[in-house]
Amino acid sequence: MSVPLQIANTVTDLIQGDVREHLPLERIPLRGDVLGLGTTSGWDNGELTFLQEGEAGDTRIWKSQPADGRVLALEPGSGLQHFPYVCFSGDATALRRPAPPACLGPRPGVPLQERIAEAMALLRQEGVLEAAPIYGLRLRARWQSLVITVASKLCLGELRRNEGVARLLPGGAAARAVGASIYERLPHFRLSAQDPADPADPVRWLGASLHWEGCGFWDTRPESGRVTVPVADAHLHLHGCSTDLRHGGHLHHEHPDSRLADLEQLVLYPLQQLQHLASDLAVSEAHWQGGELRFTVANHGSLDASDVDVAVVIDDRFSDHRHLCLPWLEAGGWERFAMPLPLPAGRHELVVVVDPEHRILEPGDRRDDNRARLVVHSDG
Repeated sequence: MSVPLQIANTVTDLIQGDVREHLPLERIPLRGDVLGLGTTSGWDNGELTFLQEGEAGDTRIWKSQPADGRVLALEPGSGLQHFPYVCFSGDATALRRPAPPACLGPRPGVPLQERIAEAMALLRQEGVLEAAPIYGLRLRARWQSLVITVASKLCLGELRRNEGVARLLPGGAAARAVGASIYERLPHFRLSAQDPADPADPVRWLGASLHWEGCGFWDTRPESGRVTVPVADAHLHLHGCSTDLRHGGHLHHEHPDSRLADLEQLVLYPLQQLQHLASDLAVSEAHWQGGELRFTVANHGSLDASDVDVAVVIDDRFSDHRHLCLPWLEAGGWERFAMPLPLPAGRHELVVVVDPEHRILEPGDRRDDNRARLVVHSDG
């Protein structure tokens, strides 16, 4: 059985900043065992965790808050749940591959990613885990101590895409610098049995909720930046909530202060089919007559787009072009415009361009219809 993994933007897109593409909560089907994680929009920040309500129940999305790590359940219809990055499967019940008991239990000092890699190797050896580009996973674990991070506006608008990130770390590669510019600066929280009570510690202590459920993905090519931080050995991206539903966020399992006590349950899901969601902007029906320019801007893609720029260029003079901005253009939506545009007598070339600076993430082969060109003759 093939269950597709839908990826709305990528982690790379998110950490480079200025993501203007969004998927509303209402478009995510949550019937059955749906795997997923994501990040909410700039005005409603937080991390998303997809938890199943019992083994036979449907899935609910929980959002952690950047101020204090507390969690709340998201409900369709509130109008604020627009996700610039999210990945989710269909109902993956038929793909469940439980880890054998030999892979579970306490293993002091062994990091979580290493534990999962061992379980995957054993399941492949037993012939019950198919090869796949990305594996979904669910787990239940108890921690000696755990550090979590929660998304904030830092990574959703305060860094311009591809701008200055390589110099944030001396001598580091650009991808590593991008990762540091985000994950090292996000709000960090600590869960442990006791408050370290260290005034110099920048990691805020939340309490002793050390029993967690997690949902995430293991990418066989993490350097691609699809669902994990684009670093070659960072295969595991995991979000979760404490089982008392007091706290949630990105499980910073690789942090030196995150120490796993007991891996109680691990289920893997081989996901063979990846589908990338994207915006697809277009200009059509451009027509000039009687000193007025009319045209239509549409979004034929699968993601909503915000702050969509439109430029009208006359006779190749971009320096004095006309400019419009659409605050929001939903997937499948369109807007018609009628712009007064008197022209001197003679022949003129008009070009209407949507997203002239390529700030909206679109596949390159879908940009051909982002402009419309017409030659007109004016009587002045």
